Amino acid sequence: MSRRCELTGKGPMTGNNVSHAKNRTRRRFLPNLNDTTLQSEVLGRAFKLRISAAALRTVDHRGGLDRFMAKAKDEELSPNALKIKKEIAKAKAAGETAL
Repeated sequence: MSRRCELTGKGPMTGNNVSHAKNRTRRRFLPNLNDTTLQSEVLGRAFKLRISAAALRTVDHRGGLDRFMAKAKDEELSPNALKIKKEIAKAKAAGETAL
């Protein structure tokens, strides 16, 4: 399982541990990933995703999974999340034509 956020594409970064004597050794900064279940209002079902804490705050700020996916860039999304985005867009289009 890769250490990459499925919604934002955030992954591990590299940097240095710096001791008091200024000795530098390489280290990795891993993203704060959480297994989360997000509800889609348009589709009426839940999706399990592995996302970062920052992505979870962004989803909440934008008003849910459906609105987040509408604004999300395709390059940042994982293949699983891209599939969800297309399902949501298709359901929204079908719902608008029914009105």
